[in-house]
Amino acid sequence: MRPVQAAWRFSRRPRVFDITLVLLLVVVALIGATANLTQGRAVFFSVILLASALPLLMRRSRPLLVAALVLTVDLTGAISRLGPSGSVVTMIAFYGVGRYAGGRTAAGATAVGAILYGTALEVSARMDPGPDALGLWLAGAYVVAIPAALGQLVRVRAELRERAQQEAADSAVRAERRRIARELHDVVSHHLSVINALVGGARATLPPGQEVTREALSGAEQSARQALSEMRQLLDVLRADDGGGADAATGVGAARLPALVEEVRTAGLPASLIVTGEPVPLPTTVDHAVYRIVQEALTNTRKHAEGARASIRLVYDPTAIEVEVLDDGTPKHPVAAGFGLGGMAERVALCGGQLWTGPRLGGGFRVHARIPLEKK
Repeated sequence: MRPVQAAWRFSRRPRVFDITLVLLLVVVALIGATANLTQGRAVFFSVILLASALPLLMRRSRPLLVAALVLTVDLTGAISRLGPSGSVVTMIAFYGVGRYAGGRTAAGATAVGAILYGTALEVSARMDPGPDALGLWLAGAYVVAIPAALGQLVRVRAELRERAQQEAADSAVRAERRRIARELHDVVSHHLSVINALVGGARATLPPGQEVTREALSGAEQSARQALSEMRQLLDVLRADDGGGADAATGVGAARLPALVEEVRTAGLPASLIVTGEPVPLPTTVDHAVYRIVQEALTNTRKHAEGARASIRLVYDPTAIEVEVLDDGTPKHPVAAGFGLGGMAERVALCGGQLWTGPRLGGGFRVHARIPLEKK
């Protein structure tokens, strides 16, 4: 079986397939010429087949040139009445136009080819009346347009398949990055927090007169807090779906929440924003998380709640920031678990906070997050 499979894979290589196809057509042309010579008949048909088959070697790289050459040879035989029209080579050539040329280019070349083919058949029919004009034009469409359309269909399906494979690969990479970020956060942040707590405890229990040691421990405690903060920002970059720089580049944060609320109002969702406490500058990761939580919650309300109104509450506390999004809508249809709530949970976890989501007792949905702030 392995030799057969290896031979099959080898034959499916584009260059090998094209050479094999041309060789088969050449063999058919030579067999036809031999048979005609033996019976004392003309061999012009075989010559046409041979002349039109050779350009097929370039049908992938130069499909328009190949179609023009093949069509010229085929129509020459049809008009001169020295060979039959409707060569299979012409159909293969225009299949190549649909498969390997761009959409508009393929459509234009096919239209021109069908017109030329129909015209040539009509000119040939006037010399020897046969089928009516409509039948001749349909024959032109059959030889030129249908193979090109089939080639275009195969092209589109191949592009969709490649796109799906690329999206699957990208999704796998993003999932692996998120997994690594979660693992790093669970391990590193835990140990940094323990170090910070131990150093702080040691500093607090020092007896008077140990100022040098106290300052050293204070510096170590500050370094641990800074390392923990920077690690969280780095992990947020690692897990970001768009390469980590999208949030920073767009400047999203709590300061843009009023603009976000105005946008959803314009889109048809009644929404209000209440800010409690004195606004303070937030760490970059926390700032981005607050904005994205509200954005995702409002997006879910628009998508899944019928006739909903939303209210956003942002609370600045000396030790934490809280964000809550409530809506009073009824679900349009049963909602399957998606990536939105999972993304919220990941953002909040990377900031060291907690997230609560679920239906409200009086109807609607609630999203509530509390994220601690580093003491300064």
